[in-house]
Amino acid sequence: MENRYDLIIVGGGPIGLACALEAAKAKLSYCILEKGCLVNSLYHYPSNMTFFSTSEKIEIGGIPFVSNNVKPTRPEALEYYRRVATSNEVNIRLQERVTGILRTDAGYTVTSSRQQYLSTYIIIATGFYDIPVLMNVPGEDLPKVTHYYKDPHFYAMQRVVVVGANNSAVDAALETYRKGAQVTMIVRDNSIGKRVKYWVKPDIENRIKEGSVDAFFNSSLSAIRENEVDIQTPDGTVTIPNDYVIAMTGYQPDFRFLTDIGIQLSDDETRQPVYDPNTMESNLPGIYLAGVVCGGMNTHVWFIENSRIHAGMIIDAILRR
Repeated sequence: MENRYDLIIVGGGPIGLACALEAAKAKLSYCILEKGCLVNSLYHYPSNMTFFSTSEKIEIGGIPFVSNNVKPTRPEALEYYRRVATSNEVNIRLQERVTGILRTDAGYTVTSSRQQYLSTYIIIATGFYDIPVLMNVPGEDLPKVTHYYKDPHFYAMQRVVVVGANNSAVDAALETYRKGAQVTMIVRDNSIGKRVKYWVKPDIENRIKEGSVDAFFNSSLSAIRENEVDIQTPDGTVTIPNDYVIAMTGYQPDFRFLTDIGIQLSDDETRQPVYDPNTMESNLPGIYLAGVVCGGMNTHVWFIENSRIHAGMIIDAILRR
């Protein structure tokens, strides 16, 4: 059958590509199914984003990643992974969403938005960037609210509220401020996040200290309206004028997809998928997990730098079988 493979990889991000490279080395027939563009999550990162990791730590397949600076940028990463995919003739089908996986006597039937495939093994490397964690406040569905930040120019000369205190929120606050936006940060804790990039953290703290960027700590957004927002602070509700809300409240894996195909989740709080840490095999025989999806709601546990090893672990486990 034309659409029968040893291995189907769901997700064409860096970890999915790493799995494909390992599969090719092992002479396994494989196909990547990616619902968006190549490295879809990285494509949707902010235009000016700089990685926390150095370039050599996000290399895959032993292929060198050379960047202009110690910390690579989003455009450099897109170029690197695109070159990896094209030069290695990775078998990937883009803009093709997996809608179902069903176990059969011979392995698994994978249904996509276009057709069906048969595969002995499955790797799910779907990441976590597609479903934002909602604030669940009135007005969150207004067009002025976004959970994705791309470029600062759009917000020039506007009154912007940024919700959050980690890397994405800090980047959005600093970049829009420097393009002429009036920026207010809303932080639920008493300080900027500890995981903020070390070369950025002093910058945002100094901008807040000098008053260039307003900040409400120990606070939350309680309502959004067309021209203003309500902020719940320790001193009560504060209402400020507002044009746009950038809600950097985090993202989560597609848990419904995981549970629909039968993958068990550990508990209601972390919702970590069940898998063997030695082989990355889930509770379903022959279905493996790779990358950020392994952490459930703890999306800061796994990233490219420390989860690229999953590719070799999984392919070794498959070969042993």
